[in-house]
Amino acid sequence: MHAHPRPSRFPPARGSLSAPLARAIEACHACAEACVSCADVSLDDAAVSLSRCIQLALDCAEACATTGPALARATASNSVLLRSMAETCAGLCEACAAECDLHVDEHDHCRLCAKACRACETACRDAAISLGATGP
Repeated sequence: MHAHPRPSRFPPARGSLSAPLARAIEACHACAEACVSCADVSLDDAAVSLSRCIQLALDCAEACATTGPALARATASNSVLLRSMAETCAGLCEACAAECDLHVDEHDHCRLCAKACRACETACRDAAISLGATGP
């Protein structure tokens, strides 16, 4: 999912897609891909020590795959919910990056996943701030 201009047939948003939202959408997409790749490769390694890493990577991928498109559809009527989604996604990204950090010396895919998670965490926190706390 990439941040594209909103076609005119969509309901009005809070104005144009803000830079923080656009960055978060792109970061969510990249992070979801990195997390799924990390989990897939970790499964191939069949190491019991990676079970928590796999679980967090899959949870993070799901959060990113849901949050990115939701942010792309951002409307004024759901800004509070979107802020909560962005904050939750950031929290999962933080946890996944921390877990992947434990394995970076042995697994390059964990290094790549942690990097994508950190970028997404920052982008989602910025998006949450840009959404403010207004709306239902």
